[in-house]
Amino acid sequence: MATQIDGKATSLKIQEELAEQVEKIKKEGGKIPHLAAVLVGDDGASLTYVNAKVKACERIGYGSTLVHLPEVTTEEALLEKVKELNENDDIDGFIVQVPLPDHIDEQKVVEAISPKKDVDGFHPINMGNMLLGLPGFVPATPKGIMMLLERYDIETSGKHCVVMGRSHTVGTPVSILMSRKATPGNATVTVVHSRTKDIPSITRQADILIVALGQREFVTADMVKEGAVVVDVGIHRVPAPEKKSGFRLRGDVKFDEVAEKASFITPVPGGVGPMTIAALLYNTMLAAKNEK
Repeated sequence: MATQIDGKATSLKIQEELAEQVEKIKKEGGKIPHLAAVLVGDDGASLTYVNAKVKACERIGYGSTLVHLPEVTTEEALLEKVKELNENDDIDGFIVQVPLPDHIDEQKVVEAISPKKDVDGFHPINMGNMLLGLPGFVPATPKGIMMLLERYDIETSGKHCVVMGRSHTVGTPVSILMSRKATPGNATVTVVHSRTKDIPSITRQADILIVALGQREFVTADMVKEGAVVVDVGIHRVPAPEKKSGFRLRGDVKFDEVAEKASFITPVPGGVGPMTIAALLYNTMLAAKNEK
């Protein structure tokens, strides 16, 4: 039975370490990190996520600002707000929560964010720096995954890592990070996606399987090698009338059966999700210190 990789506990540990840094900065009379989040509309999942970020900031002593704009906000008005945040010296980093309403061009907004404040790591300059191994902000979810592998002492060097999914938010960046000359890293990486033929024959070769497909419980036990490390990035709401929330969360991996074969596995919830917030807070500290 696999060891569960506890993202929640690891995230809280990283947040404690950041809180200690905040105390040190306060004593030295330095600049307290300040993270802002822009939310357009009232998407339930986005609201939950942004509120979690605000609470985490408060808990560790960061300044935090939530800019909540109505669904009908124009692209021009949002770009103006981004410009304001770029020019506000008190704010070290900010994110614009996605998805955005259909009438707003997401890429245009991402490119309008100053790379120095782009703590989500999606600006083309930060993406390019990551590709070249130069200093820059690494996207929060891939960075969170790397932090988990590092803190659980999971050997990646020389291992075969299969990444399922090629999105610019998770699949592509994590495939680059896993192949980089670094620790964790130095893995041999294969990326599989919707056009890949015979996916199970490839996933069964993986020492480390990172699943970011966006398809609920797609990965079953017969697709996983005995003793593999399985990282599940997926998150799906499944109706559960018996629960107070009315839903339960599931991942891209059929947890119960895959956990029987894996050596390590991330649960959903409580695996990669909390690490995304930890990585975002970590990036904000780097921004405040003007480090990358």
